Amino acid sequence: MSLDALGERVQADLALLNYDSPTWVRPRREGPAHVYDVVIVGGGQSGLGAAFGLRRQRIDNILVIDENPAGQEGPWATYARMITLRTPKHLTSIDLGVPSLTFRAWYEAQHGRAGWDELGKIPRATWMAYLRWFRTMIGVPVRNEARLARIEPQGDGVHRLHVAGDTLLARKVVLATGIQGGGQWHVPAGIAAKLPPHRYAHTSAVIDFRSLAGKRIAILGGGASAFDNAQHALAENVAEAHVFLRRKAFQRVNPIRYMERSGLVARFAAMDDADKYAVMASFFARSQPPTNDTFERASAHPGFRLHLGAPWLDVAETAAGVVVTTPQGEWIFDFLLLSTGLVTDPALRPELGALAEDILRWRDRYAPPDAIRNPVIDDHPYLGPGFQYLARTAAGAARLRGLFAFNYSGLISLGLSAAALSGLEHAVPRLVEGIAAGLFADDRDAMLDEFLGYAEEEFDGAREAT
Repeated sequence: MSLDALGERVQADLALLNYDSPTWVRPRREGPAHVYDVVIVGGGQSGLGAAFGLRRQRIDNILVIDENPAGQEGPWATYARMITLRTPKHLTSIDLGVPSLTFRAWYEAQHGRAGWDELGKIPRATWMAYLRWFRTMIGVPVRNEARLARIEPQGDGVHRLHVAGDTLLARKVVLATGIQGGGQWHVPAGIAAKLPPHRYAHTSAVIDFRSLAGKRIAILGGGASAFDNAQHALAENVAEAHVFLRRKAFQRVNPIRYMERSGLVARFAAMDDADKYAVMASFFARSQPPTNDTFERASAHPGFRLHLGAPWLDVAETAAGVVVTTPQGEWIFDFLLLSTGLVTDPALRPELGALAEDILRWRDRYAPPDAIRNPVIDDHPYLGPGFQYLARTAAGAARLRGLFAFNYSGLISLGLSAAALSGLEHAVPRLVEGIAAGLFADDRDAMLDEFLGYAEEEFDGAREAT
């Protein structure tokens, strides 16, 4: 089957599922301005999955916005530097059970069944190409190069979105903003205070590795992204890439693999708060290790160095470069890369500036045992079952009404879901149901009045008994 033939099959399958059926949602207007039923912020895999799920539920007055140019949404063409995805190739996600929309169907249409059988992990660029194709197949409107600056509640169930010099009105807003969408990337304060910006970068940043050719770099962090960046830098002719880990022993267990095969991803939301907290405290304590092929690719370079039990005690700029001090001694580098993860906290998000104090946090709802207490977990928002923000007060609830955090900040409340590929097949239906229930509740009284007065005749047979 060719890719064109697969596209025809997709459209036939969607027609069989009544994909273009008329919406049931009542239109809303604010004067002459158009009001979207849903605006999805983020056009990556989570945003596209959410848009497709809404269309499947006959909610079509939607718009997806993304700050990146078309085809550059999400991390895959920007700061992600792994060669292949870490997620097993057989897991389905945003296709929502439509076989012709799966990655496998798309891949086999181009490479055949033998090509699929030979495929190990999904190459990063191949996954991005699939997402571009998926976007064309589902036919949802996407506005690119449209960055959300601020959400301003209007007090009538409608939010005003300040977007790239424009304003949009929406009843429901979905923040499908990925791994960083619940806070910001973490740069240790000691580094930011002691070094000028041209001496370091977080691994999430746009980095010109060609300018680092022939130089010595240090990477702080022991998670998967540290080794992704090490192998990428060495492939771009960096002379030496030193990876520094605080741990004395290398992390070898990937808890995500257990979560995927055990049902913990699909059923996480059903657990009580104590179990959720305990699972995520353990998850946070064990960073995801690199894949074997990524580590082998990095370590195959003669310039690769690994330092275990080597936390950075100090950094300082000198005429020779940046001096990094560890318990094992001092090293001098030309540039530092920080694979130090992120901090999830709604107060760090500029678009939530007027609303952050209203958002209920885990620290407001649950007091964990001291042995596993983690302030990073405590700062996470405590979300409802449909990824909706919950409020600390009744007044806050009115302001937060209709706002959904479909990003990494849902990790504690709903598990590996909104920003993890292996969780999207379970997360998207949960989000869509939450949005649909909210839209119905908004218009319930009007709908019930219409139903009670409904008198459209359907039967046109005999008018009188004979």
